Amino acid sequence: MDAKTNTKSATLTVDGKSFELPIHSGTVGPDVIDIGKLYAQSGMFTYDPGFTSTGSCQSKITYIDGDAGILEYRGYPIEQLAEKGDFLETCYLLLYGELPTAKQKADFDKLVTNHTMVHDQMNRFFTGFRRDAHPMAVMVASVGALAAFYHDSTDVNDAKQREIASIRMIAKIPTLAAMAYKYTIGQPFVYPTNSLDFAANFMKMCFAVPCEEYKVNPVLAKALDKIFTLHADHEQNASTSTVRIAGSSGANPFACIAAGIACLWGPAHGGANEAALQMLAEIGTVDKIPEFIAKVKDKNSSVRLMGFGHRVYKNYDPRAKLMQQACHEVLKETGHGGDEMLAVAMELEKIALSDQYFIDRKLYPNVDFYSGITLKAMGFPTSMFTVLFAVARTVGWISQWSEMIGDPQQKIGRPRQLYTGAARRDYVDITKRG
Repeated sequence: MDAKTNTKSATLTVDGKSFELPIHSGTVGPDVIDIGKLYAQSGMFTYDPGFTSTGSCQSKITYIDGDAGILEYRGYPIEQLAEKGDFLETCYLLLYGELPTAKQKADFDKLVTNHTMVHDQMNRFFTGFRRDAHPMAVMVASVGALAAFYHDSTDVNDAKQREIASIRMIAKIPTLAAMAYKYTIGQPFVYPTNSLDFAANFMKMCFAVPCEEYKVNPVLAKALDKIFTLHADHEQNASTSTVRIAGSSGANPFACIAAGIACLWGPAHGGANEAALQMLAEIGTVDKIPEFIAKVKDKNSSVRLMGFGHRVYKNYDPRAKLMQQACHEVLKETGHGGDEMLAVAMELEKIALSDQYFIDRKLYPNVDFYSGITLKAMGFPTSMFTVLFAVARTVGWISQWSEMIGDPQQKIGRPRQLYTGAARRDYVDITKRG
């Protein structure tokens, strides 16, 4: 279903002159005022830093209602997908628009599994990095380099090539992520194992070593699969918008996803769970929480509450409840049930949900609050947290990119600006300056 133009419209009046702007409605969510012809009619642009009130595209993939705490992929609540399905089923849904039949699911799982290996020359590509290179730096470079290895899936005008590129990235980025991790800790790369499911295979590639047999813990693999599902897509966030705007130029899909990974690297986007974990470590023990909360409330203090509140969600993040459950399961399985950090986290959550200061500001726990603790308990270092985010979000990026390529209204991204620099002035010879 495409956006519908209502019979009603908005009227903008400037200096006594009025402009009629059409209003469009989606399936659900707020109506939008179409300003596409505003500049041609009035000679003016709109001004919206951060695009917080601007719809940049039509999409049928993900719906978020931040006030109500709703997240849906293709109409399905995230709670149902995370509890009843698995990550590759969610990948199929995001890519193709419907949940797969049993045969479609089996075929899709096999297709992704058969693409998990990367070109063997990629091994030599990794040796060009310093051993202490950040895994996200390695990811940006190696994902972008995929275009140099897979020329047969870079033509964005060929639907079949677009689909092949999509499958390749869903399958190969976990392999590259595991290679990035292994490289930074000085261990040999571990090849994919086709008999394992997506999450279990990734864990083996990260944690197995040649000198002993590695058995995947099913509880941890299930939790990781749920984490991937919860992070698979999140509408037009910063990294997704980056992928779309890069793709709008006709850039190949590997370059577009590399751009998304670069954007995700920013601490305000993909590094939030690492920041939340650092905050919990700095608090240390439950008895120090009152002192910390007092600093948070102090207007003159620079202390911030990390892992609470969200740019979009003004209610309890629906992913946070599922992540909390997974967090408890992982901590129990790994023997961290009495972990002081979890105790601090639980007490902070209790305070945030009952203290009027936080309620008034709608600072509810978000998914990052729990995911950092969970990943740490699984054995992942903090430098890998954003990499795992990228592994999960790849399917969202590629689904959004593919949708954009097929959108007849798509045009190259070109935001406007409010210029506040110097007015026109004439060049002065260097001998006459000063």
